[in-house]
Amino acid sequence: MKDNPPPSPIAPEALGEDEKRRPMPADEPGSALGSEDLIDMMQRTVERLQADGTSRGDLKILSRTLRELRYAFKVFQPYRRRRKATVFGSARTPPDHPAFIQAAELGRRIAEHGWMVITGAGGGIMEAGHQGAGREMSMGLNIMLPFEQSANRVIDGDHKLVTLKYFFTRKLMFIKECSGVVCCAGGFGTLDETLEILTLLQTGKQTLLPLVLLDTPGGDYWASMEEFFHKQLLAQRLISPEDLHLYKRTDSIDVAVQELLTFYRVYHSMRYVNDLLVLRITTALSPERVEQLNDQFSDIQVSGRLEQRGALPEESSEPELAELPRLVMHFNRRNLGRLRQFIDAVNAVA
Repeated sequence: MKDNPPPSPIAPEALGEDEKRRPMPADEPGSALGSEDLIDMMQRTVERLQADGTSRGDLKILSRTLRELRYAFKVFQPYRRRRKATVFGSARTPPDHPAFIQAAELGRRIAEHGWMVITGAGGGIMEAGHQGAGREMSMGLNIMLPFEQSANRVIDGDHKLVTLKYFFTRKLMFIKECSGVVCCAGGFGTLDETLEILTLLQTGKQTLLPLVLLDTPGGDYWASMEEFFHKQLLAQRLISPEDLHLYKRTDSIDVAVQELLTFYRVYHSMRYVNDLLVLRITTALSPERVEQLNDQFSDIQVSGRLEQRGALPEESSEPELAELPRLVMHFNRRNLGRLRQFIDAVNAVA
């Protein structure tokens, strides 16, 4: 297969991190291990599989997983700096359904801002999102099934389409590669994807991003789900009140698009440096505003005070972000809903 052509120029509001330069996932503290060290570790793991007498069936799972992820990483690599929205929804939604029309308009509006649209590459809502965004601004993660496995006509045959055997590798790519998620109405698969991203956000296993639950105008699909959250989960203290800030429910495309864009209005990105959480921002805050944030969010700080400063020495691997101001604090790594409220408060200064 031919290598991917270079992506088109990126609008400033759609420009994210150069993730190829990042030394570790954003939810992990720093490590001295380099790429060669990690490859050596992987090779030793393979040798141990043989020494352990791992069954052929288990080896097939590991082999296929590694091959799928390697290829998916290769396909997405040229587009890593462009912000992308993952759109989830039913494969069974017909083209004349209000939800299909809404999803197509959503894709168009996202693409207008320079964001790409990732879907599961099937029909229904997935095709609608790609239809609205257009082939150039679409990426697809198809799944091999006995049914519903054909890619939609917009993305079929495109170099930005990846077909995967396992749902878990597919879901990893959906979330790993995006800057925001929009969930439309769907079946078990959509519910699975939505609840997984909520779990990842709540536990800090996924870097915070905007998550939108999008109903059709006047619809109650996600409104009913939110009612369940309140009536069952919150009432029984199975979640915390701040967890409800991890998502935005709306039936408006305007609100959905604004939720995606506003999240990155001042906040840019984050990473951990040892015990410190470092949030990169595009505009420096006034000393008075930093003190207000300190007072408002002291409950999520283990020790010390929130500080505004320049790049830390440990961030030298990301020179393109060196000039951005930083907000640095010793975050408790537990109250992610409150951290989302903190980011919203940072964005509110603009």
